[in-house]
Amino acid sequence: MKFILRLLLTAVAVVILAYVLPGVAVDGFISAIIVAVVLALLRFIVKPILVILTLPVTILTLGLFLLIINALIILMADYFVAGFAVSSIWWALLFSLLLSFLQSILFSMLDAEK
Repeated sequence: MKFILRLLLTAVAVVILAYVLPGVAVDGFISAIIVAVVLALLRFIVKPILVILTLPVTILTLGLFLLIINALIILMADYFVAGFAVSSIWWALLFSLLLSFLQSILFSMLDAEK
């Protein structure tokens, strides 16, 4: 149940950020839910592989390359979801940063209700 609530909160965050950022577009809330599911799958499957493959670069940049990996995952979600569009890697990077920030706020509100 908590996983479904987190997916719905992520979808809300995607809709909010698509409304705020001009380089990001989402067709509707159903597309945002699909984006949330695809992002969860990509973060679960692809991100660990990318982190392992780019470990020397990540160590060399003191972890800042993880931001690029997150932006690449956002661009992959753009590729897989028809109703979601990100215009460039810079918008994907900003979207990734703001999505993480917004998710931390929303998830902390979810945990505070208990």
